Amino acid sequence: MNTGNREKTEGNGRPEGEKSHFIRQIIEADIASGKYSGRVVTRFPPEPNGYLHIGHAKSICLNFGLARQYRGRCHLRFDDTNPMKENVEYVDSIKEDVRWLGFDWDDHEYFASDYFDRLYEYALELIRSGNAYVDSLSPDQIREYRGTLSEPGKESPYRNRSVEESLELFEKMRQGEFAEGECVLRAKIDMSSPNIVMRDPTLYRIRRMSHHRTVDKWCIYPMYDFAHCLSDSMEGITHSLCTLEFENNRELYDWILAKLDVYHPQQIEFARLNLSNTVLSKRRLIHLVEGGYVDGWDDPRMPTISGFRRRGYTPASIRDFCERIGVARRDSMVDLALLEHCVREDLNKNAMRVMGVLRPLKVVIENYPEDETETLTAINNPEDQSMGTRDVPFSRVIYIERGDFMEDPPKKFFRLAPGREVRLRYAYFIRCTDVIRDESGGIVELRCTYDPETRGGDAPDGRKVKSTLHWVAASHAVQGTVRLYDHLFTVENPAEKKDAMAFLNQESLEVLTGCMLEPELEHAAAGQRYQFERLGYFYADHKDSAPGRPVFNRIVTLRDTWAKIQKTQKKIS
Repeated sequence: MNTGNREKTEGNGRPEGEKSHFIRQIIEADIASGKYSGRVVTRFPPEPNGYLHIGHAKSICLNFGLARQYRGRCHLRFDDTNPMKENVEYVDSIKEDVRWLGFDWDDHEYFASDYFDRLYEYALELIRSGNAYVDSLSPDQIREYRGTLSEPGKESPYRNRSVEESLELFEKMRQGEFAEGECVLRAKIDMSSPNIVMRDPTLYRIRRMSHHRTVDKWCIYPMYDFAHCLSDSMEGITHSLCTLEFENNRELYDWILAKLDVYHPQQIEFARLNLSNTVLSKRRLIHLVEGGYVDGWDDPRMPTISGFRRRGYTPASIRDFCERIGVARRDSMVDLALLEHCVREDLNKNAMRVMGVLRPLKVVIENYPEDETETLTAINNPEDQSMGTRDVPFSRVIYIERGDFMEDPPKKFFRLAPGREVRLRYAYFIRCTDVIRDESGGIVELRCTYDPETRGGDAPDGRKVKSTLHWVAASHAVQGTVRLYDHLFTVENPAEKKDAMAFLNQESLEVLTGCMLEPELEHAAAGQRYQFERLGYFYADHKDSAPGRPVFNRIVTLRDTWAKIQKTQKKIS
């Protein structure tokens, strides 16, 4: 695996500053004891039946990160055992997402379909050893016979078929002599097991569909539980990391490998990521896309990795988020505010500051020369002086935010109002002297005066102002489109709702046209990130933005609710 520069590590191989968790402790103990000869081989095994979401990012960072930390390797293996839902588009998107997050699998790219021939032979071996049989119950009957959590299942009348008959029927399944659902291959374990997973689970089923890689070679396909453990075994995986929903399946994982007497990796379960105000179920994400509720898998409101990428999130911020939430044994809900905090921290250090006015209000500075334009100096990033400065034009007519003016302001409104003075960022003090309205009474323009003695600083006479506004000179303004995003759902945990779509946020997207932006943004490169002063962090959309026609997605606002939460918690404690 290509790991790039090695971090400085502690004696246990863990990078300095990274907190331990129970999986790291298991791996470090295994290395110390010589288990697996000190090897660490993990895998990330996505199903190519949809785009990856932020929950997958946690698994990607964990699996690839552990392999990097302990100088092992991580395989990318596609669990392509269900041709009904899989296609090449999803395969390509998964590769792009993993690489974007900063990881590489080198030549260790695999597919479960690579092993179909060997998996078939393993199935035959289980039949020959009396550990599997072909069942002719219907799918509904199999469910009925399985029993419940409180009642044991009952054995299929076909359970005691002879080895020879099951071998013959399994071959006929392979040759396409049965319809879908007419029969399946089941493991012969224990229909009274307290673990329902162990009640003669299905190992193979019929799917009369073309596969994206094997085309029409097969009409029977292995179930996930059968293919997964054996793929791990064949690839020499040491630590097979799964989310908690597979905890009950571990017994079957171990059973299959033991009955076949093959190399045996260790399955370890960890808590999946649940993120507030969104859903991380592929079924529901597919419904959002196919139902037209969002504009595709990479809609910036989607919790997919491609959605976060198009929103403007950085790979570093998502890796930081995954490290901060840690690895636990119990599921919990993570506040979206933490993810937003991570991207703010990253962009605060790296994003160039600019000025943009999203809802413009025209301001005429009456005592400023009509035909004059001067150049002011603006700081590109106060956190990084090496980013330098830029020139910003200033002229008689400027635009400010409509929300920065109130004709009859309340007590704590310190921005512009009639007779009040404010500072223009990098420029002058201005005072509002008149309000111009249209025929309907709406405010269309402000008349102001400026103090030429206050350029870039305080007033010589010591007078103070309580507010500094951003602005754009009308003479050099670039018009652009800006998209503002809010939570996709109005409730914290829509997954708990029977009808999650009833809580879809109808105001999750606002598109603003005619935004006035400083000239620096006219040729903003697609994919470039900026801080619009006072407004938030913005991303030049890599699909829609073009030179002279900028389109920006707001990544996140400047207000950091997570930092506020943490500060409050510290005060309480």
